[in-house]
Amino acid sequence: MLGRLVWVALCLAGPWPVAAQYDVLIRGGRVYDGSGNPWRYADVAIAGDTVAAIGWLPHATARRVLDATGLVVAPGFIDPHSHAAPGLATSGLSAAHPLLAQGVTTVFVNPDGGGPIDLPRQRAALEADGLGVNVAQLVPHGSVRRAVLGMADRAPTPDELDSMRFLVRRGMEQGAFGLSSGLYYAPGSYATTEEVIALAREAAAFGGVYTSHIRDESDYSIGVVAAVTEVITIAREAGLPGVVTHIKALGPHVWGLAGVIVEHINTARAEGVEVWADQYPYDASGTGITGALVPRWAQTGGRDSLLSRIHRPATRARIRADMLANLDRRGGADRLQIQRFVPDPSLEGRTLAAVATERGLDPVDQALTMLNDGGAGLVSFNMIDDDIRTLMRQPWTMTSSDGGLVRMGVGVPHPRYYGTFPRRIRKYVIEDSVTTMAQAIRSMTSLPAAVFRMDRRGRLEAGMYADVVVFDPARLRDRATFDRPHQLAVGVVYVLVNGGIAVERGTFSDRRWGTVLQREAHRSPS
Repeated sequence: MLGRLVWVALCLAGPWPVAAQYDVLIRGGRVYDGSGNPWRYADVAIAGDTVAAIGWLPHATARRVLDATGLVVAPGFIDPHSHAAPGLATSGLSAAHPLLAQGVTTVFVNPDGGGPIDLPRQRAALEADGLGVNVAQLVPHGSVRRAVLGMADRAPTPDELDSMRFLVRRGMEQGAFGLSSGLYYAPGSYATTEEVIALAREAAAFGGVYTSHIRDESDYSIGVVAAVTEVITIAREAGLPGVVTHIKALGPHVWGLAGVIVEHINTARAEGVEVWADQYPYDASGTGITGALVPRWAQTGGRDSLLSRIHRPATRARIRADMLANLDRRGGADRLQIQRFVPDPSLEGRTLAAVATERGLDPVDQALTMLNDGGAGLVSFNMIDDDIRTLMRQPWTMTSSDGGLVRMGVGVPHPRYYGTFPRRIRKYVIEDSVTTMAQAIRSMTSLPAAVFRMDRRGRLEAGMYADVVVFDPARLRDRATFDRPHQLAVGVVYVLVNGGIAVERGTFSDRRWGTVLQREAHRSPS
């Protein structure tokens, strides 16, 4: 009789649970949803390219079940500042293994005002060989300016400014997420604040973002604090979010100013200006001899004009004096490591000081010689950890790489190409407790997605695109060093890009699941 009553009660309670069928089921992991909330145990179910359900799913089944016991499950990492586009458009590199090994599933390209202005052509090149990760494009201000004004150090005429506006507007109509500038570099450095505001307004009309390698990260010209203030001004006047990209206090002249920078950004945000920053977790930056040492006035007219000035004694002396001052800003020649020098790869990985001493030259004369031979990439050791930590702790700071994608063994690139995101967690969460795991993951996921107004990415919740990383926090670490950078990170167990399994137990798939993302190409309501 009791058994019959139990059966009747169960029937009255409704139908028996039906096992849902999914494409992928990630079971038993510690899920960080990307919002900054602490982790929770949950299963993640994926159907096609979409997260279908998250929670306790004991009756769910799937074509592929991934065991995440003891592992962290998070949204795929988003890199808001990447130079990987040329590599991703190259056969043999487009699979993006160094990025996937870090858990990166989306990169923003054309930063610092550089890159092509023909975005559809760039998109076609990126998609030609398939993409291992998603790519979001920016309109590069420096390239726009060069297309209209060349390397001229002057303000545009009204007609020229209209031509520049048209190019920015066209890029936004073609799906770009915003406007990037490199006001530190020529020709971007020749632009006034007013010029950039005018162009940023074109991006703002489409709901875009303005992201800037600021005019000065040290005391080259207006100073780092004034340069941050310029981003704030542009964001305020143009009416769009502004990003201080790879934020830092560069060189001994400005060490300790991170707190002042924080105060300026917090004040602006309190006044209603939407200002953000991104940062890589290293004490060394990466640039070239021209960018680090050569004064901008000497670059007017382009490379041929620069070389002509170098070969004229009077202007060479002036260039040399400015380069000496810039070398001092960088902390000296022993802080500059040669990253890539095509004419003589044996110099790669050595400091400018060591090479100059070996050849009996002053470091500036050695740099001028290398410049004449085509230039060289540099790693510049110029930040202090106190400033890095101060900026990293801010809730408005995203994690970025400023890295590229190169063939294994070519040159001695900055280790951020291979290790940025694991290093952010290994060193600054697990080892040094600068931020929590939840805060670090937020800085890599929901924060950049929110800043750039990305649709359905950056969080783990039902309805979002299935970009997912699963990693072992006990094993996750960057192995790339400044001496031996060509080493993949370890500890990432699974990566899913748009629902496709791109990494499985540390092994890369032959399939490429990425795509070029596009903002909706409509104007924002005025």
